Parts: sequence; structure tokens; C-alpha cells
Amino acid sequence: MEKEWTSLGVRPTLAGRLAEAGLAEPAPVQAAAIPAMLSGRDVCARSHTGSGKTLAYLLPALQLIETDKPELQALVMAPTQELAMQIVREAERFGGPEGVRVQQLIGGASVSRQIDGLKRKPHLAVGTPGRLHELLKMRKLKLHGTKLVVLDEADQMFALGSTKELESVLDAVPEDRQLAFFSATLPPETSALAERLMRDPVRIDLDPETRLPASIRHYAVRSERRALFDTAKRLLHALRPASALIFFDETDQIAHWEARLRYEGFAAGALYGDADKLTRSQTLDRLRTGRLRIVLTTDVAARGIDIPELELVVSLGAPTDAERYIHRAGRTGRMGREGTVVSLVTPGDWNRIGKLTRKLGIEIAERELYGGRLVDPAERKRGAREGAVKSKAAGRRTDAKPLQSGNGSGGPHAAARSAAWRDAGAGKTKAASARPADGGDARQGAASSRPEPRKGSVRTPAGGKSSRRERELDRKNKGAPRWLKAKWESGRQPTNG
Repeated sequence: MEKEWTSLGVRPTLAGRLAEAGLAEPAPVQAAAIPAMLSGRDVCARSHTGSGKTLAYLLPALQLIETDKPELQALVMAPTQELAMQIVREAERFGGPEGVRVQQLIGGASVSRQIDGLKRKPHLAVGTPGRLHELLKMRKLKLHGTKLVVLDEADQMFALGSTKELESVLDAVPEDRQLAFFSATLPPETSALAERLMRDPVRIDLDPETRLPASIRHYAVRSERRALFDTAKRLLHALRPASALIFFDETDQIAHWEARLRYEGFAAGALYGDADKLTRSQTLDRLRTGRLRIVLTTDVAARGIDIPELELVVSLGAPTDAERYIHRAGRTGRMGREGTVVSLVTPGDWNRIGKLTRKLGIEIAERELYGGRLVDPAERKRGAREGAVKSKAAGRRTDAKPLQSGNGSGGPHAAARSAAWRDAGAGKTKAASARPADGGDARQGAASSRPEPRKGSVRTPAGGKSSRRERELDRKNKGAPRWLKAKWESGRQPTNG
């Protein structure tokens, strides 16, 4: 394991600590960047978020530091407080045993404490552009002995408007310093700055066609704008992630969504770009420890967030450009872990999905929420068609049964009618079989229990059914005059003798 690291030029003591930390072999960006930086070359590296960029520059920085010299020799600049503190923790973890003193210089923290920390002569400082610029103006930060400057997530610094502060820091370091840019994307302004400030840099772009980890699954779900909340709620119920980030383009809906999600029973919180350091830190800690499942945020607020176990990223709407999609999606699937990114897209913005697919070289598959699951709409429709065909075939087989019985009827209700008829016939048979065999007292009792016939109606002979002629007479008798009814009735009476 350690040989993998030492073959790149990593010091054996550092390689041993890497092996103890479970880092058996270097990541591709580390294997490419470490030898170049150890040789003193400027480096401009593009590698997706979570690919191991931090150690790719920290390990060379720790080895280039001479711990017997009491001066600041390496400076790492990060766009956000969270990312800066993550770098500080990694630097102390691997550099502390080597005798390297580390100092954080970030906004939102006490300036006086940071000045006191600089008095202890740190070897490595990690800071945000605004606070570094402030300390330079106060003449409390001395960079005359700095040999290496690293810009982590350099593209985000430009996006956050830190160009002025960034250049003031670079102007304060010696001209023969070593410079390294590490970023998930390289927009034109970042590339232009690299061309202007670097000397024959080593360019690292590992798999430029795929700028996101292969372990991430990308989906897009259609949703009307007015139904976005219900769609997001159903998505969370379907996937049940242990942790999720939901990205908004604007902050005006975050509080409303947070309240609705809590009402629905979700452990939800919000992360705003202007939140103070303590609030941001507490929110992220609650997400990492599972006390929060969902955090609602914006692109600016989420800069530098590192949640290794983050399972789901939801984007409300398709991002307007590829870089924004990369930074949102890059919050999950870190260091080879699996992750899921779902964009909830309104019909008017659906064409953006195709553009992102082509530009990023990834597949963003269309999905829909059906039956409490995230499913492929094509497969669902295919299954529905097959089910309809089977039902139709089963219906034809059912319809054919009455025709085989020889009753001459058809149609979907023929079987029901046949059964009703059979039941009626069985009832008549039972009634007939229930009559006594001899026609004595039983017949008289039955006759006495029958209601008296209506006046003028034709009586049915006691021996059985009426003949056709008698039934016809009964029908005609209904509307006949009384004298005619009497004549018919007298004609039907049996004669004596």
C-alpha cells in the first residue's frame, strides 16, 4: 500500500499515515499532481468535486515546508469557510505529526484570535480571500517567505466576486513562488488568469469528456411549476434518502418550503449564503449526524460543502449552465461513493436537459413518479400496454364460454345472464318437487292459502298450467266489458253430470 504513495515521491512517514487512514492507493488526480508539484512546477488541474484534490496539493505542500524556519511558507486559498476548515483539518491530521503548524484565516471568525495565531509563526495558512485581504491591509499577514500558493475551487472564487482580493494576495508573495489551481471546472476567466500568472504550467484534465463521477446517477422528472413541492415530496418518499440537498435558484422560497416540509414530517433545515459561521456549521453538523435529513440551499450557500455520505441532490429546475450543474451534482458521489441527482424540470425548461447531456457527456435519464417509485416512463407504458393486451385476451376467453353452452347469447354479460337463468330454473324445479304426490288435502290447503283471484280474471285449472287459449283469454279479459266477461266466465265453468 505504502509503495503506491512512495513511488510518487511521498515521504514514507506520510505514506504510512495515509495507509493507516485507509487510503490504500492514490486517486488519479493525486497520481498526476503530486510528482509535478514536488518538482516545483506550476499546476492547473481540473478534476470533479470529491475526487481527492485536497490531498493532491496538501501532501506536496507539507513536504516542501521546512519546519525549522519560523515563517509562513505555504498558503491555501478557498472560496468558503466550510471548505477552508475542511482543508485545515486534513492539514493538521497529516501535517501535525510532521511538525507543521497550521493556521486558519477565514471570515466570520475572530480577527484578534487569528492575529494571535499568526504570532505563533505558522508554516501553513488556509484562508478565504476576504479575510486574507483584510489581514494584508492591516499588515498582520506576512507573505515574503511563501513558496507555494494553492487556489482550491478557483472557479468559485471568480463566481463569488473575489478577483480583487485574490490578486492582492498574489501580488504580496514573491515572484518565484509556485502556483497551483485546482478546480472542478475551468471557465474562461480562470484559464485566462492561469495563463497570465503561471509559468509553463502542467495541465491536468483527467477524462475531460466526463466531468462528473461515474458513480452518480442522473435523472430528470417533469413537473409543472405549481406542483414542484408535491413532486419533491413524493420524490423524497420514494427514495427515502438519509441525507439530501435541495437547490433553489433564489432564496425567497426556502423558508416557505422548509416550513411545509417540516409540517409533512421531514427533518428539514435551511442554509443561506449570508448565514454566520456558527449557524452554517451547526446546520451542516446536524446533516452529517443525521439530525437533519434535508437541507434547502442555493449555489452560493453550498460552496465548499463536503458531506461524504450525501445520498441525494435535488435541483429545482434545470441549471442554466453546465458549471452550475457540476457544482450541484458534485456534492454527492464523492470519492467513488454512489449518489443520485434529480432535476425537477418544468415543461418550458425541458430542452436544457438535452443541452446539459451533450455538454457534460453524461446521461440524464427521464423518470416519473408512479406507484410510490421512481420509474422509467417508457417501461411503465410498455407494461401498461402488455397488461391491456392480456386483459383483452382474457376477456375474449370469458366471452366465449356462454357461446359454447348453446344458449345462443353472447356479449360480456352473457355468463351472468345464463347463471341467473339457471338459478331461476332451479327454483321452479324445487317448487314443483315440493308439491305433495296426491292431490288431496294438500292441494286443498294450498288452494285455501292462495289469495282469491281478481274478479273477472280467468282461473287457472287446478291440475297444472293454463293452456295458451286460456292465457289469451286472460289477456283479452282485462279490457272487456262486464257482460262479455260474465259470458266467457260462464262458458269456462264445467258442466255437471
